[in-house]
Amino acid sequence: MVTHRTVRDTTTQLSSEILAALREDLHEQLLFRREQLRRLAAPAGSRAEDRLSRQAAAHTEVRVKLAASARMVLTDVEAALARMDEGRYGACHLCRRPIDVERLTIVPQARFCAPCQQVKEARP
Repeated sequence: MVTHRTVRDTTTQLSSEILAALREDLHEQLLFRREQLRRLAAPAGSRAEDRLSRQAAAHTEVRVKLAASARMVLTDVEAALARMDEGRYGACHLCRRPIDVERLTIVPQARFCAPCQQVKEARP
């Protein structure tokens, strides 16, 4: 059984500089996704956007899918920032082992280590 202490120790394995850089990356993503959602939700403002809005339903479907994707990433980013604040950042949600710094650098909101992510994606 994994104890809370084991999970909290994962964050201390990341240097304060790395944690600060990852927090900054997450914050930038947070701002970007919020702005993206704001723009996707805003009514068309220009004639070109009005023309696009009147086009086939495929355009609306793309906007809906983009917004759903942005909301999903925003939720992951917010959760990663919360894990940082709670001292649980950097631990895999499945095996509780530390997530490689290289993986966190690429995907700072990652919840799973690479092996567990592969297992998770392989499941039907």
